[in-house]
Amino acid sequence: MADLGLREYQLEVVQRAARRENIIIWLPTGGGKTRAAVFVAKRHLDTTPNAKVAVLVNKVHLVVQHYENEFRDPLRAYSVVPISGDSDEKNFFGSMVRDSDVVICTAQILQNALTNTEEDKHVELTAFTLLIIDECHHTHKDGVYNKIMEHYIKRKIEGETRLPQVLGLTASPGTGGGKTLESAMNHVLQICANLDSVIVSTENYKPELTQVVPRPRKEYDIVEKRPLDPFEDHLKSMMKMIHGYMAAEELIPFHEFGTQEYEADVVQLEKIAVVKENRLLSQCAIHLRKYNDALLINDTVRMVDALQVLNEFYRSKEGFALDGTDFFLSGLFEENYMELKLLAQDMDFENPKLIRLEQTLLEQFKKPSKCIIFSKTRQATRCLLEWVLENTKLMNAGIKAAILVGAGPGDTHMTQVLYHMEIVAVILVIYTLDSITLPRK
Repeated sequence: MADLGLREYQLEVVQRAARRENIIIWLPTGGGKTRAAVFVAKRHLDTTPNAKVAVLVNKVHLVVQHYENEFRDPLRAYSVVPISGDSDEKNFFGSMVRDSDVVICTAQILQNALTNTEEDKHVELTAFTLLIIDECHHTHKDGVYNKIMEHYIKRKIEGETRLPQVLGLTASPGTGGGKTLESAMNHVLQICANLDSVIVSTENYKPELTQVVPRPRKEYDIVEKRPLDPFEDHLKSMMKMIHGYMAAEELIPFHEFGTQEYEADVVQLEKIAVVKENRLLSQCAIHLRKYNDALLINDTVRMVDALQVLNEFYRSKEGFALDGTDFFLSGLFEENYMELKLLAQDMDFENPKLIRLEQTLLEQFKKPSKCIIFSKTRQATRCLLEWVLENTKLMNAGIKAAILVGAGPGDTHMTQVLYHMEIVAVILVIYTLDSITLPRK
Protein backbone atom coordinates (compact mmCIF):
# COMPACT_ATOMS: atom_id res chain seq x y z
CA MET A 1 0.00 0.00 0.00
CA ALA A 2 2.98 2.29 0.39
CA ASP A 3 3.06 2.89 -3.37
CA LEU A 4 -0.06 5.04 -3.04
CA GLY A 5 1.91 7.51 -0.94
CA LEU A 6 -0.90 8.58 1.39
CA ARG A 7 -0.18 11.38 3.81
CA GLU A 8 -0.88 11.10 7.51
CA TYR A 9 -4.18 13.00 7.33
CA GLN A 10 -5.36 10.71 4.51
CA LEU A 11 -4.45 7.62 6.51
CA GLU A 12 -6.41 9.05 9.42
CA VAL A 13 -9.63 9.58 7.44
CA VAL A 14 -9.62 6.09 5.89
CA GLN A 15 -9.28 4.20 9.18
CA ARG A 16 -13.02 3.80 9.76
CA ALA A 17 -13.54 2.77 6.13
CA ALA A 18 -10.85 0.14 6.64
CA ARG A 19 -13.03 -1.18 9.48
CA ARG A 20 -15.86 -1.50 6.90
CA GLU A 21 -17.89 1.40 8.27
CA ASN A 22 -19.95 3.64 5.99
CA ILE A 23 -18.25 7.04 5.92
CA ILE A 24 -18.06 10.30 3.98
CA ILE A 25 -14.51 11.55 3.48
CA TRP A 26 -14.58 15.34 3.78
CA LEU A 27 -11.37 16.92 2.52
CA PRO A 28 -10.87 20.19 0.62
CA THR A 29 -10.28 20.31 -3.13
CA GLY A 30 -6.72 19.13 -3.75
CA GLY A 31 -6.63 17.25 -0.46
CA GLY A 32 -6.50 13.82 -2.10
CA LYS A 33 -9.99 12.40 -1.52
CA THR A 34 -9.85 10.22 -4.62
CA ARG A 35 -6.41 8.86 -3.73
CA ALA A 36 -7.77 7.95 -0.30
CA ALA A 37 -10.69 6.20 -2.01
CA VAL A 38 -8.26 4.20 -4.18
CA PHE A 39 -6.49 3.14 -0.97
CA VAL A 40 -9.79 1.94 0.51
CA ALA A 41 -10.75 0.17 -2.73
CA LYS A 42 -7.42 -1.69 -2.96
CA ARG A 43 -7.51 -2.74 0.67
CA HIS A 44 -11.10 -3.88 0.22
CA LEU A 45 -10.23 -5.93 -2.89
CA ASP A 46 -7.19 -7.44 -1.17
CA THR A 47 -9.05 -8.50 1.97
CA THR A 48 -12.66 -9.20 0.95
CA PRO A 49 -13.70 -12.52 -0.65
CA ASN A 50 -15.55 -12.03 -3.97
CA ALA A 51 -15.11 -8.27 -3.69
CA LYS A 52 -16.71 -6.04 -6.29
CA VAL A 53 -16.40 -2.25 -6.27
CA ALA A 54 -18.55 0.39 -7.99
CA VAL A 55 -17.17 3.91 -8.37
CA LEU A 56 -19.99 6.35 -9.16
CA VAL A 57 -19.46 9.79 -10.69
CA ASN A 58 -21.95 12.44 -11.77
CA LYS A 59 -20.33 13.59 -15.04
CA VAL A 60 -19.42 11.53 -18.10
CA HIS A 61 -15.87 12.87 -18.50
CA LEU A 62 -15.04 11.91 -14.90
CA VAL A 63 -15.42 8.22 -15.79
CA VAL A 64 -12.35 8.25 -18.04
CA GLN A 65 -10.51 10.72 -15.80
CA HIS A 66 -10.92 8.53 -12.72
CA TYR A 67 -10.02 5.40 -14.67
CA GLU A 68 -6.89 6.73 -16.36
CA ASN A 69 -5.56 9.05 -13.67
CA GLU A 70 -6.58 7.40 -10.41
CA PHE A 71 -7.75 3.78 -10.35
CA ARG A 72 -6.20 1.93 -13.30
CA ASP A 73 -2.53 1.74 -12.26
CA PRO A 74 -2.90 1.16 -8.49
CA LEU A 75 -5.49 -1.56 -9.20
CA ARG A 76 -3.70 -3.14 -12.15
CA ALA A 77 -3.90 -6.57 -10.46
CA TYR A 78 -7.68 -6.38 -10.84
CA SER A 79 -10.14 -6.02 -13.70
CA VAL A 80 -11.14 -2.33 -13.81
CA VAL A 81 -13.60 -1.15 -16.46
CA PRO A 82 -14.90 2.38 -17.22
CA ILE A 83 -18.51 2.60 -18.46
CA SER A 84 -20.33 5.79 -19.45
CA GLY A 85 -23.21 6.80 -21.67
CA ASP A 86 -20.65 7.26 -24.45
CA SER A 87 -19.50 3.62 -24.33
CA ASP A 88 -21.11 0.50 -25.82
CA GLU A 89 -20.54 -1.40 -22.57
CA LYS A 90 -23.55 0.34 -21.04
CA ASN A 91 -25.76 -1.96 -23.11
CA PHE A 92 -24.28 -4.97 -21.31
CA PHE A 93 -23.85 -3.40 -17.90
CA GLY A 94 -25.05 -6.45 -15.97
CA SER A 95 -22.59 -8.69 -17.79
CA MET A 96 -19.75 -6.19 -17.35
CA VAL A 97 -20.38 -6.04 -13.60
CA ARG A 98 -20.31 -9.82 -13.31
CA ASP A 99 -17.03 -10.06 -15.26
CA SER A 100 -15.18 -7.18 -13.55
CA ASP A 101 -13.73 -6.41 -10.13
CA VAL A 102 -14.15 -2.62 -10.34
CA VAL A 103 -16.70 -0.70 -12.39
CA ILE A 104 -16.33 3.07 -12.80
CA CYS A 105 -19.54 4.52 -14.19
CA THR A 106 -21.95 7.42 -14.15
CA ALA A 107 -24.57 7.08 -11.45
CA GLN A 108 -27.40 7.13 -13.99
CA ILE A 109 -26.12 3.92 -15.59
CA LEU A 110 -26.29 2.10 -12.27
CA GLN A 111 -29.73 3.55 -11.54
CA ASN A 112 -30.95 2.34 -14.95
CA ALA A 113 -29.50 -1.11 -14.28
CA LEU A 114 -31.22 -1.37 -10.90
CA THR A 115 -34.63 -0.91 -12.55
CA ASN A 116 -33.96 -2.77 -15.82
CA THR A 117 -35.39 -6.30 -16.07
CA GLU A 118 -33.16 -7.52 -18.94
CA GLU A 119 -30.57 -10.01 -17.68
CA ASP A 120 -27.61 -8.44 -19.51
CA LYS A 121 -28.45 -4.99 -18.16
CA HIS A 122 -29.87 -5.65 -14.69
CA VAL A 123 -27.85 -5.59 -11.47
CA GLU A 124 -28.68 -5.63 -7.79
CA LEU A 125 -26.92 -3.50 -5.19
CA THR A 126 -25.98 -6.76 -3.48
CA ALA A 127 -23.74 -7.51 -6.47
CA PHE A 128 -21.29 -4.98 -5.02
CA THR A 129 -19.35 -5.07 -1.79
CA LEU A 130 -18.15 -1.43 -1.89
CA LEU A 131 -19.90 1.62 -3.32
CA ILE A 132 -17.71 4.73 -3.79
CA ILE A 133 -19.74 7.88 -4.49
CA ASP A 134 -17.82 10.88 -5.84
CA GLU A 135 -19.20 14.37 -5.11
CA CYS A 136 -21.60 12.70 -2.70
CA HIS A 137 -23.06 16.01 -1.47
CA HIS A 138 -25.41 15.67 -4.45
CA THR A 139 -27.18 12.83 -2.62
CA HIS A 140 -30.38 14.71 -1.89
CA LYS A 141 -33.84 15.48 -3.27
CA ASP A 142 -34.40 13.96 -6.73
CA GLY A 143 -30.72 13.52 -7.58
CA VAL A 144 -29.69 10.21 -9.11
CA TYR A 145 -27.35 9.47 -6.19
CA ASN A 146 -30.30 9.77 -3.84
CA LYS A 147 -32.42 7.47 -5.99
CA ILE A 148 -29.70 4.82 -5.76
CA MET A 149 -29.46 5.25 -2.01
CA GLU A 150 -33.24 4.93 -1.74
CA HIS A 151 -32.81 1.40 -3.12
CA TYR A 152 -30.12 0.85 -0.50
CA ILE A 153 -32.17 2.15 2.44
CA LYS A 154 -35.25 0.19 1.32
CA ARG A 155 -33.28 -3.05 1.18
CA LYS A 156 -31.68 -2.32 4.55
CA ILE A 157 -35.07 -1.75 6.17
CA GLU A 158 -36.24 -5.04 4.66
CA GLY A 159 -33.40 -6.78 6.50
CA GLU A 160 -30.92 -7.31 3.66
CA THR A 161 -27.48 -8.03 5.16
CA ARG A 162 -25.40 -8.22 1.96
CA LEU A 163 -25.52 -4.54 1.08
CA PRO A 164 -22.27 -2.86 0.01
CA GLN A 165 -20.14 -0.68 2.22
CA VAL A 166 -20.62 3.01 1.31
CA LEU A 167 -17.76 5.49 0.87
CA GLY A 168 -18.72 9.06 -0.03
CA LEU A 169 -16.31 11.77 -1.16
CA THR A 170 -16.89 15.51 -0.88
CA ALA A 171 -15.00 18.77 -0.62
CA SER A 172 -18.01 20.37 1.04
CA PRO A 173 -21.40 18.96 2.04
CA GLY A 174 -22.89 22.41 1.40
CA THR A 175 -25.77 24.07 3.19
CA GLY A 176 -28.67 23.15 0.92
CA GLY A 177 -29.45 26.83 0.54
CA GLY A 178 -29.82 27.25 4.28
CA LYS A 179 -29.30 30.75 5.64
CA THR A 180 -28.88 29.82 9.30
CA LEU A 181 -26.49 27.53 11.17
CA GLU A 182 -29.36 25.29 12.19
CA SER A 183 -30.66 24.84 8.63
CA ALA A 184 -27.13 24.18 7.35
CA MET A 185 -26.57 21.56 10.05
CA ASN A 186 -29.89 19.92 9.22
CA HIS A 187 -28.84 19.73 5.57
CA VAL A 188 -25.55 18.03 6.46
CA LEU A 189 -27.34 15.57 8.74
CA GLN A 190 -29.78 14.79 5.93
CA ILE A 191 -26.89 14.06 3.55
CA CYS A 192 -25.44 11.70 6.16
CA ALA A 193 -28.81 10.00 6.59
CA ASN A 194 -29.29 9.66 2.83
CA LEU A 195 -25.88 7.98 2.55
CA ASP A 196 -26.31 5.97 5.76
CA SER A 197 -22.87 7.30 6.69
CA VAL A 198 -20.95 9.54 9.07
CA ILE A 199 -18.67 12.39 8.00
CA VAL A 200 -14.97 11.94 8.66
CA SER A 201 -12.25 14.58 8.36
CA THR A 202 -8.80 14.92 9.86
CA GLU A 203 -8.51 15.85 13.52
CA ASN A 204 -4.90 15.02 14.36
CA TYR A 205 -3.13 16.18 11.21
CA LYS A 206 -4.74 19.52 10.38
CA PRO A 207 -1.36 21.33 10.11
CA GLU A 208 -0.23 18.86 7.43
CA LEU A 209 -3.49 19.31 5.51
CA THR A 210 -3.15 23.09 5.72
CA GLN A 211 0.39 22.83 4.36
CA VAL A 212 -0.72 20.62 1.45
CA VAL A 213 -3.85 22.65 0.68
CA PRO A 214 -3.20 26.25 1.82
CA ARG A 215 -6.26 28.15 2.94
CA PRO A 216 -6.92 31.05 0.54
CA ARG A 217 -6.57 34.57 1.88
CA LYS A 218 -9.60 36.79 1.36
CA GLU A 219 -9.25 40.50 0.73
CA TYR A 220 -12.00 42.90 -0.25
CA ASP A 221 -11.42 46.15 -2.13
CA ILE A 222 -14.44 48.43 -2.21
CA VAL A 223 -14.21 50.61 -5.31
CA GLU A 224 -16.50 53.59 -5.65
CA LYS A 225 -18.32 54.32 -8.89
CA ARG A 226 -17.19 57.15 -11.12
CA PRO A 227 -18.04 60.43 -9.32
CA LEU A 228 -19.15 61.79 -12.70
CA ASP A 229 -20.17 59.68 -15.67
CA PRO A 230 -21.28 61.84 -18.61
CA PHE A 231 -21.13 58.82 -20.96
CA GLU A 232 -23.67 56.96 -18.81
CA ASP A 233 -25.80 60.09 -18.48
CA HIS A 234 -25.89 60.50 -22.26
CA LEU A 235 -26.93 56.88 -22.82
CA LYS A 236 -29.72 57.24 -20.27
CA SER A 237 -30.97 60.41 -21.95
CA MET A 238 -31.20 58.50 -25.24
CA MET A 239 -33.11 55.71 -23.52
CA LYS A 240 -35.56 58.27 -22.15
CA MET A 241 -36.15 59.48 -25.71
CA ILE A 242 -37.01 55.93 -26.77
CA HIS A 243 -39.38 55.62 -23.82
CA GLY A 244 -41.04 58.85 -24.87
CA TYR A 245 -41.37 57.57 -28.43
CA MET A 246 -43.00 54.26 -27.51
CA ALA A 247 -45.15 55.60 -24.61
CA ALA A 248 -45.33 52.27 -22.78
CA GLU A 249 -45.06 53.41 -19.16
CA GLU A 250 -48.64 52.36 -18.47
CA LEU A 251 -47.86 48.78 -19.53
CA ILE A 252 -44.91 48.10 -17.18
CA PRO A 253 -43.47 49.92 -14.14
CA PHE A 254 -39.85 50.14 -15.31
CA HIS A 255 -36.89 49.80 -12.93
CA GLU A 256 -33.75 51.91 -13.04
CA PHE A 257 -31.72 51.91 -16.26
CA GLY A 258 -28.54 49.85 -16.19
CA THR A 259 -29.81 47.07 -13.91
CA GLN A 260 -30.70 43.41 -14.33
CA GLU A 261 -34.22 44.29 -13.20
CA TYR A 262 -34.59 46.74 -16.07
CA GLU A 263 -33.43 44.07 -18.50
CA ALA A 264 -36.21 41.81 -17.21
CA ASP A 265 -38.65 44.69 -17.78
CA VAL A 266 -37.76 45.11 -21.45
CA VAL A 267 -37.87 41.35 -21.99
CA GLN A 268 -41.39 41.41 -20.58
CA LEU A 269 -42.23 44.40 -22.79
CA GLU A 270 -41.09 42.50 -25.87
CA LYS A 271 -43.37 39.59 -24.93
CA ILE A 272 -46.30 41.98 -24.55
CA ALA A 273 -45.48 43.49 -27.93
CA VAL A 274 -45.55 40.06 -29.58
CA VAL A 275 -48.96 39.31 -28.09
CA LYS A 276 -50.27 42.71 -29.19
CA GLU A 277 -48.55 42.36 -32.58
CA ASN A 278 -47.08 45.81 -31.94
CA ARG A 279 -43.84 46.13 -33.91
CA LEU A 280 -43.07 49.59 -32.51
CA LEU A 281 -42.96 48.26 -28.93
CA SER A 282 -41.07 45.13 -29.99
CA GLN A 283 -38.29 47.03 -31.76
CA CYS A 284 -37.98 49.62 -29.00
CA ALA A 285 -37.66 46.83 -26.42
CA ILE A 286 -34.88 45.16 -28.43
CA HIS A 287 -32.94 48.41 -28.73
CA LEU A 288 -33.47 49.36 -25.07
CA ARG A 289 -32.08 46.00 -24.02
CA LYS A 290 -28.93 46.69 -26.03
CA TYR A 291 -28.59 50.13 -24.42
CA ASN A 292 -28.97 48.47 -21.03
CA ASP A 293 -26.22 46.00 -21.98
CA ALA A 294 -24.01 48.98 -22.79
CA LEU A 295 -24.72 50.52 -19.38
CA LEU A 296 -23.81 47.28 -17.62
CA ILE A 297 -20.58 47.00 -19.61
CA ASN A 298 -19.75 50.63 -18.87
CA ASP A 299 -20.14 49.86 -15.18
CA THR A 300 -17.85 46.82 -15.42
CA VAL A 301 -15.19 47.78 -17.96
CA ARG A 302 -14.52 50.71 -20.31
CA MET A 303 -16.71 53.29 -22.00
CA VAL A 304 -15.20 52.37 -25.37
CA ASP A 305 -16.29 48.77 -24.82
CA ALA A 306 -19.86 49.86 -24.17
CA LEU A 307 -19.85 52.04 -27.27
CA GLN A 308 -18.42 49.22 -29.37
CA VAL A 309 -21.29 46.93 -28.34
CA LEU A 310 -23.82 49.53 -29.47
CA ASN A 311 -21.94 50.32 -32.66
CA GLU A 312 -21.76 46.65 -33.67
CA PHE A 313 -25.47 46.27 -32.98
CA TYR A 314 -26.44 49.22 -35.17
CA ARG A 315 -24.03 48.24 -37.95
CA SER A 316 -25.84 44.88 -38.08
CA LYS A 317 -29.13 46.76 -38.59
CA GLU A 318 -27.97 48.78 -41.59
CA GLY A 319 -30.09 48.27 -44.69
CA PHE A 320 -32.93 46.54 -42.84
CA ALA A 321 -35.16 49.51 -41.94
CA LEU A 322 -38.83 48.69 -42.52
CA ASP A 323 -40.76 51.60 -41.07
CA GLY A 324 -40.57 54.85 -39.12
CA THR A 325 -39.63 53.08 -35.89
CA ASP A 326 -36.46 51.68 -37.45
CA PHE A 327 -35.53 55.09 -38.89
CA PHE A 328 -36.12 56.75 -35.51
CA LEU A 329 -34.00 54.25 -33.56
CA SER A 330 -31.09 54.14 -36.01
CA GLY A 331 -31.24 57.91 -36.48
CA LEU A 332 -31.09 58.48 -32.73
CA PHE A 333 -27.86 56.51 -32.49
CA GLU A 334 -26.29 58.11 -35.56
CA GLU A 335 -27.08 61.61 -34.30
CA ASN A 336 -25.44 60.90 -30.94
CA TYR A 337 -22.57 58.67 -32.04
CA MET A 338 -19.87 61.34 -32.28
CA GLU A 339 -20.80 62.80 -28.89
CA LEU A 340 -20.67 59.32 -27.34
CA LYS A 341 -17.31 58.66 -29.02
CA LEU A 342 -15.80 61.85 -27.61
CA LEU A 343 -17.08 61.04 -24.12
CA ALA A 344 -15.79 57.45 -24.32
CA GLN A 345 -12.28 58.69 -25.13
CA ASP A 346 -12.13 61.06 -22.15
CA MET A 347 -9.78 59.33 -19.68
CA ASP A 348 -10.91 61.64 -16.88
CA PHE A 349 -14.00 59.47 -16.58
CA GLU A 350 -12.40 56.03 -16.93
CA ASN A 351 -13.65 53.19 -14.76
CA PRO A 352 -12.00 53.20 -11.29
CA LYS A 353 -12.62 49.44 -11.03
CA LEU A 354 -10.13 48.84 -13.84
CA ILE A 355 -7.60 51.15 -12.23
CA ARG A 356 -7.80 49.11 -9.02
CA LEU A 357 -7.73 45.82 -10.93
CA GLU A 358 -4.61 46.92 -12.79
CA GLN A 359 -2.89 47.76 -9.50
CA THR A 360 -3.85 44.39 -8.02
CA LEU A 361 -2.59 42.43 -11.03
CA LEU A 362 0.71 44.31 -11.20
CA GLU A 363 1.28 43.73 -7.50
CA GLN A 364 0.41 40.04 -7.76
CA PHE A 365 2.55 39.40 -10.83
CA LYS A 366 5.74 40.70 -9.28
CA LYS A 367 6.29 36.96 -8.77
CA PRO A 368 5.15 34.08 -11.02
CA SER A 369 1.40 33.81 -10.58
CA LYS A 370 -1.81 32.59 -12.10
CA CYS A 371 -5.05 34.50 -11.83
CA ILE A 372 -8.74 34.00 -12.51
CA ILE A 373 -11.02 36.99 -12.99
CA PHE A 374 -14.75 36.33 -12.79
CA SER A 375 -17.28 38.35 -14.73
CA LYS A 376 -21.06 38.13 -15.02
CA THR A 377 -21.58 38.10 -18.79
CA ARG A 378 -19.92 36.84 -21.96
CA GLN A 379 -19.70 40.37 -23.34
CA ALA A 380 -18.00 41.73 -20.23
CA THR A 381 -15.61 38.77 -20.28
CA ARG A 382 -14.51 39.51 -23.83
CA CYS A 383 -14.19 43.21 -23.02
CA LEU A 384 -11.95 42.37 -20.06
CA LEU A 385 -9.77 40.27 -22.33
CA GLU A 386 -9.39 43.17 -24.77
CA TRP A 387 -8.53 45.47 -21.88
CA VAL A 388 -5.76 43.13 -20.68
CA LEU A 389 -4.36 42.68 -24.19
CA GLU A 390 -4.35 46.44 -24.84
CA ASN A 391 -2.90 47.39 -21.44
CA THR A 392 0.79 48.20 -21.89
CA LYS A 393 1.63 47.89 -18.19
CA LEU A 394 0.07 44.43 -17.95
CA MET A 395 1.80 43.28 -21.13
CA ASN A 396 5.16 44.53 -19.84
CA ALA A 397 4.56 42.53 -16.66
CA GLY A 398 4.37 39.39 -18.81
CA ILE A 399 0.68 38.81 -18.21
CA LYS A 400 -0.98 36.71 -20.89
CA ALA A 401 -4.71 36.12 -21.03
CA ALA A 402 -7.45 33.92 -22.44
CA ILE A 403 -11.17 33.62 -21.91
CA LEU A 404 -13.27 30.67 -20.80
CA VAL A 405 -16.99 30.79 -21.44
CA GLY A 406 -19.80 28.27 -21.70
CA ALA A 407 -20.11 26.16 -24.82
CA GLY A 408 -21.21 28.13 -27.84
CA PRO A 409 -20.26 28.94 -31.44
CA GLY A 410 -16.67 30.09 -31.63
CA ASP A 411 -16.04 29.75 -27.90
CA THR A 412 -12.71 28.42 -26.70
CA HIS A 413 -13.01 24.95 -25.19
CA MET A 414 -12.36 25.35 -21.48
CA THR A 415 -10.10 22.34 -20.99
CA GLN A 416 -7.94 23.27 -23.99
CA VAL A 417 -7.18 26.66 -22.46
CA LEU A 418 -6.43 25.27 -19.00
CA TYR A 419 -3.94 22.77 -20.42
CA HIS A 420 -1.75 25.63 -21.66
CA MET A 421 0.21 26.33 -18.51
CA GLU A 422 1.91 29.37 -20.02
CA ILE A 423 -1.36 31.24 -19.61
CA VAL A 424 -1.03 33.24 -16.43
CA ALA A 425 -4.15 35.36 -16.45
CA VAL A 426 -7.45 33.72 -17.24
CA ILE A 427 -10.80 35.44 -17.50
CA LEU A 428 -13.84 33.34 -16.72
CA VAL A 429 -17.57 33.82 -17.00
CA ILE A 430 -18.91 33.12 -13.56
CA TYR A 431 -22.03 31.25 -14.63
CA THR A 432 -19.94 28.64 -16.46
CA LEU A 433 -17.86 27.74 -13.42
CA ASP A 434 -19.90 24.64 -12.49
CA SER A 435 -19.10 23.09 -15.85
CA ILE A 436 -15.35 23.57 -15.55
CA THR A 437 -13.08 20.68 -14.62
CA LEU A 438 -9.45 21.59 -14.12
CA PRO A 439 -7.25 19.18 -16.06
CA ARG A 440 -4.72 17.10 -14.19
CA LYS A 441 -1.12 17.60 -15.21
